[in-house]
Amino acid sequence: MDDLTALAREHLDKARMESHGRSAHLFLHDGPLRQSLIALVAGTELDEHNAPPAASLQVLHGHVRLVGRESGDWELIAGQMQAIPHERHALRAVEDSVILLTAVTATRDCELEP
Repeated sequence: MDDLTALAREHLDKARMESHGRSAHLFLHDGPLRQSLIALVAGTELDEHNAPPAASLQVLHGHVRLVGRESGDWELIAGQMQAIPHERHALRAVEDSVILLTAVTATRDCELEP
């Protein structure tokens, strides 16, 4: 069993020491299901990227902005959750933040990604 509070603290500390301002840990990999903890220091961005077939983002600590290419922005703070849009998107840390990313990498209509 993983302690998300301890992982969040550990990876936020790591992110603060990294020049790129982020740290991530994939802690659950079960078939097409992935859960990752991602820590970002304020001002850090995950550049625009493709969305998996299904995903959600839950803010465990801090404040982030999820930026959809077509659907606009969502401001999220600790305790809030948002489905990730099925489009290219980016993520920006408004303040030091930790998120829980839950993703499904395959559906009945899609093949598994490596």
